[in-house]
Amino acid sequence: MSAAKNKKAEIQFNETGLPGQYRTWFLDYASYVILERAVPSADDGLKPVQRRILHAMKEMDDGRFNKVANIIGQAMQYHPHGDASIGDALVNMGQKELLIDTQGNWGDVRTGDDAAAARYIEARLSKFALEVAFNAKTTNWQLSYDGRKNEPVSLPMKFPLLLAQGADGIAVGLSTKILPHNFCELIEAAVKHLKGRKFELYPDFLTGGMIDVSDYNQGKRGGKVKVRAHIEEMDKKTLAIRSVPYGVTTTQLMESIVKANDQGKIKIKKVTDNTAADVEIQVDLAPGISPDITIDALYKFTDCEISISPNACVIVDKKPEFLGVHDLLKISVDRTKDLLEQELKIRLGELQEKWHYTSLEKIFFEEKIYKELEKKHATWDKVLDAIDTAFVPFKKQLKREITREDIIKLTEKPVRRIYKLDIDELNDQIKALDADIKQVKHDLNHLVDYAVDYYETLFKKYGKGKERRTDIKQFEIIEAKHVAIANTKLYVNREEGFIGTGLRKDELLFECSDLDDIIAFTKQGVMKVVKVSDKTFIGKGIIHAAVFQKNDERTTYNMIYMDGDSGKSFAKRFNVTGVTRDKEYNLAKGHDKSKVHYLTVNPNGEAELVKINLSSGCKARIKEFDFNFAELEIKGRGSMGNTVTKYPIRNVKLKEAGVSTIAGKKLWYDDQFGRLNTDEKGEYLGSFDEDDKILVIYNDGYYEVTDQELTQKLDAEKVIFIQKYNAEKVISAVYVDIKAKQFMAKRFKVETTTLKSRFLFIKEGKGNYVEAVTTDEEPILAMQQGRGAQIRKGKLKIAKIADITGYRAVGSKLADYSKSTEMEWIKKEGTGQQSLFE
Repeated sequence: MSAAKNKKAEIQFNETGLPGQYRTWFLDYASYVILERAVPSADDGLKPVQRRILHAMKEMDDGRFNKVANIIGQAMQYHPHGDASIGDALVNMGQKELLIDTQGNWGDVRTGDDAAAARYIEARLSKFALEVAFNAKTTNWQLSYDGRKNEPVSLPMKFPLLLAQGADGIAVGLSTKILPHNFCELIEAAVKHLKGRKFELYPDFLTGGMIDVSDYNQGKRGGKVKVRAHIEEMDKKTLAIRSVPYGVTTTQLMESIVKANDQGKIKIKKVTDNTAADVEIQVDLAPGISPDITIDALYKFTDCEISISPNACVIVDKKPEFLGVHDLLKISVDRTKDLLEQELKIRLGELQEKWHYTSLEKIFFEEKIYKELEKKHATWDKVLDAIDTAFVPFKKQLKREITREDIIKLTEKPVRRIYKLDIDELNDQIKALDADIKQVKHDLNHLVDYAVDYYETLFKKYGKGKERRTDIKQFEIIEAKHVAIANTKLYVNREEGFIGTGLRKDELLFECSDLDDIIAFTKQGVMKVVKVSDKTFIGKGIIHAAVFQKNDERTTYNMIYMDGDSGKSFAKRFNVTGVTRDKEYNLAKGHDKSKVHYLTVNPNGEAELVKINLSSGCKARIKEFDFNFAELEIKGRGSMGNTVTKYPIRNVKLKEAGVSTIAGKKLWYDDQFGRLNTDEKGEYLGSFDEDDKILVIYNDGYYEVTDQELTQKLDAEKVIFIQKYNAEKVISAVYVDIKAKQFMAKRFKVETTTLKSRFLFIKEGKGNYVEAVTTDEEPILAMQQGRGAQIRKGKLKIAKIADITGYRAVGSKLADYSKSTEMEWIKKEGTGQQSLFE
């Protein structure tokens, strides 16, 4: 008996105890959170709380604003949760500026400011919401949580709302993150889908900024986007941040900048929030800090650039599914088409019913059937039968059978004297109804065209002011060590063989970044590359340490060393382009008695002349001689090198500084990112010696002479001309004087000497811009003006039109300005001219 009771208790525990709860209750809870709280529906793009808010607002709608507190109270009849969740959801929808018109202080997503209390702010449904989200005739209804009210299962949404607003939600075991997209682009994509054409969709944010969608992957799991703020260089000491990335507030952004400064990753004096109608965060730089490098560092080390991983999860047929934005748009468009079809069928039924009754009414009065009401029939049913009988000759004119309800409805109409005008009016109504029925049937037979017209109408009515705010760009990869500033001091103990930031009592080497790699050499010919750290052992007798630049093919090491095994001395020249960090490389054959006599580091492959003094006790006849490194080829670091002498060397001294033995540095200009590079990306600018400069001309009429620094960033959207600078070359330019409506030509030489400063060389005026530039010695310009039969073509020798003057000169008149004018320089072999239309 006792065993049976224990068995029964065990069964009861398994059903209602903790394991049983996990099997049933937890799954029920998880399903509820997924379906009823966190994840939006693919049908209307709304979460349940959003749907209930919109339904409550529709019930209250009279065209005027309502207190948000009242809307929350109305929505609580349908939503089984507290007022806080309803209020937060309502404010969130109001800030998206699509479905809800707002009045009062609704906060600011850019600054993170909260909305005012619900009793102080007001809202109403927008005209757009009333047009696309509601139709009681096509809505499926269900009882509210307490059974007192009806609420929509889903709203008949005729717009891809989910993609327009975006969605965030964390459920049990899954989450969703759908980024907002552009209103106008969604409509264009919907039309393309209806027409069977391909389309692309990319996120767009109310906060503006820039976005890199290279890895968007249609918003599916595994994809990501990078979002950046717009940063402008106001002057060499000040930067202005003009937007914030999606989901980042100005406060958060400023905190991330201060944190990066405290960590030594950037150097600024102060950061100030001047945000009002537009975002503006002013960043004042510390003295001597490059604004270009700081802009890159802000993107790398602060919230000026963030990465967002979308994860489009929606409810489809009461189950969560992971879909892409293309799939979501197609679902929305197909559902919209179905809803439009339902509306047309309902409309057709209503028109046909109205046509039927109007036709009955016309026959009833025109054929004087109403007189049956004046006759003495035994009962009311006899009267109705008599009227029905009187309609028999005319039933062929009708499109359906006459019902008892039709006759009763006719008898309820007040009978008065009938004029011909009344019959004519009924005929007109029937004709209008015939036209409407014909149009509805046409729309049903051409449903795709009807849906396209619907979307195009939405675009015309509501598309103004909803243009894309987020610029789509491909971001360049910013290497942290390239933009990190020198934020720590590196010390060396040469005798013991240690380097590090913690050796404060030893010799100071230089300042560097904590992200840098350090290359070091010892007297025994050991080379090692290590990370900056508190203390690292290199090897006893450190003779050289510097910041290591990976893939540097120009820096050349000139070395003379003694092989400890043979006693001979060798000389070699080598580059160090790539190494394994913390690995020891023996450059002097690795013998314990090997040692380095001489080592120099030459950034441009210089080869010096040295004097070698041999030991006085050696048997060599000549104990002093010169050695020229220029006679050696640059080889790998592991090469043995050329024999210098078999006798012991006392010392090696520099006799004459060397010159570069390698070709100039080849530079390219990448017009996508506005960067100079040595990676063969973009336009080839030529081979540059150390002191060579670069001429940059911008379409707004400024020129600039700059150096070869790869970290600088040029304004790619404005650069119209760039080449290796030659002070003797004459610049020929054609620019537009908008006020005078003239094309102007001028020729000048660069007279300024200040590097990285811009100088205006065209007439100052609003809208003036440069049309064409060349440095050809005899520039010839091909021009075409007019259209159709009025086209005029010509070739102009600019040297005969404009003399060489100072860069401030206005220039000479070339031709009347016309937007249809096309021009380009005529190419000649060997002149290096560039066509603007290639």
